[in-house]
Amino acid sequence: MNVKVLYKCKTTFAPLNSSPSKYEISWINHNGCKYTKCAGRSLGMFLATLTTAATMVGGAYINGTAESMARDGLLWTIGPVGYNLSLFLAALVYVPKVRKAEYTTIFDPIQEKYGNRTGGLLFIPELLGDLFWEAAIFNALGATVSIILGIEMSIAIIVSACIVIIYTFFGGLYSVAYTDVIQMFFIIIGLVIALPFAWTNPAVDFNRIDKTWKGEIDSKQIGIYIDTCLLTLGGCLTWQAFYQRILACKSVSIARNSALLGASISALMAIPPAAIGVIGAATDWNMTSYPQNSTLSYEDWAFILPMVMEYLCPLAISVIGFGAISAAVMSSADSIVLATGSVFSRNIYQNCFRPQASDRELTWVLRFSIIVVGTLGAVIAISANSIYGLYILCADAMYVVQFPVLTCALWVKFANTYGAISGLVVGTTLRVLGGEPVLSFPAIIKYPGYNDKLGQIFPFKTFAMLSCTFSLLSISYLTEYLFTKRKLSKKFDIFNCYGPKASKCKNEANDIAMRVKNEDDVKNETDKFLNN
Repeated sequence: MNVKVLYKCKTTFAPLNSSPSKYEISWINHNGCKYTKCAGRSLGMFLATLTTAATMVGGAYINGTAESMARDGLLWTIGPVGYNLSLFLAALVYVPKVRKAEYTTIFDPIQEKYGNRTGGLLFIPELLGDLFWEAAIFNALGATVSIILGIEMSIAIIVSACIVIIYTFFGGLYSVAYTDVIQMFFIIIGLVIALPFAWTNPAVDFNRIDKTWKGEIDSKQIGIYIDTCLLTLGGCLTWQAFYQRILACKSVSIARNSALLGASISALMAIPPAAIGVIGAATDWNMTSYPQNSTLSYEDWAFILPMVMEYLCPLAISVIGFGAISAAVMSSADSIVLATGSVFSRNIYQNCFRPQASDRELTWVLRFSIIVVGTLGAVIAISANSIYGLYILCADAMYVVQFPVLTCALWVKFANTYGAISGLVVGTTLRVLGGEPVLSFPAIIKYPGYNDKLGQIFPFKTFAMLSCTFSLLSISYLTEYLFTKRKLSKKFDIFNCYGPKASKCKNEANDIAMRVKNEDDVKNETDKFLNN
């Protein structure tokens, strides 16, 4: 229903095929923005917990953890620690609020607060983060296949991408959720079985790394270290792949508790790949059949987990380990593809361009999005050479822009579209001009202490995030003061932030969302709506 209504609203509801829940309740507010609530969510504690853990424990997680542990040591293996702490924080602070509000995606509160078109712009950081995550896990599978089976890495990436796209294309959320549970067991079995064989291999001498396995932080790297810690801590707070599961849970308590348990399982699952990384660093590779010398290059460390599986374990164990890594890749790859496709089809396509789109149309837009996202992720994976670099980079854009924007949308009443746009521009500009070595992007702005070898040693990513937050709050406060105190005529309110509010409509939609549980409820509510 494409209707713009002043001073009142209209509400519709219908069965869905592509949503994590069964029924959708939509309303259009005073400025024509369409919002959505859902009812009939059905993920229970067991399934929600395991699928949340499996979403985190992907190929990038286990391969990246092993890579960083082997090359840089424990202190620099920040990713698994920061990301899991981020899930804990999200479970305690963000999850209860967004699940209670019955949102469909994490972009619903953003578009509800700032408007559909602005919310569409704010989808870009999420898209970039998901593409980098997708690339990292496809890269992990490619590295594994190239070491163990000798298959060309690009071919392995293309094949794995096709498999993920196909079963996500046809299966939707439940194919992803149930395969996640199966894949989690494969990961646990494969990695744990491989550990004792690799640990006791004659080529492994832990005396080689007695003073280096913990890692070392140079005084010049303190800024980089702080920046990375804060980035990973804030990286999952706005992650749609995570909320895809949480928002489909039966209740608020199940959503919160499953997120906490999922984060705990995910944290425990970092131990086996970290141990494998230590084993790889302690190995004299000249004593193995590895066709290189014992000095590994920077790029070689990205292959350390499959190298340990292939050259330090018996053949049968190598095959099981390969299955574990493949399962890890699939468990996260499908999650990212579905999450990004869901946000694009609903929050971009429907909310911004086709409010009257039917469920069938949205389903096909979702499927098209799945193909595009999977393809782009594969392309990036083929061109990248560091799994851990992509693994950290995936939270970058979401931390700088999306984290402050979502937080303000949920808790700051005066935050508005003017502030969100200014924050987006300021944060993105400061971050992009700071450069990115993982993508070979040069630094245009050289922040204090810039080092030709280390690059930016100032925590400029956190600086960009704080600048985004300050711009959002200050511009929002200023514009609210100007328009509400009548210092500026409302005819200049181009985003219609201070027109009549339709809170009654939103409350009506919330009430319907609580009542609609089955087909009979839909019929009854429809009759009431038509009679009114």
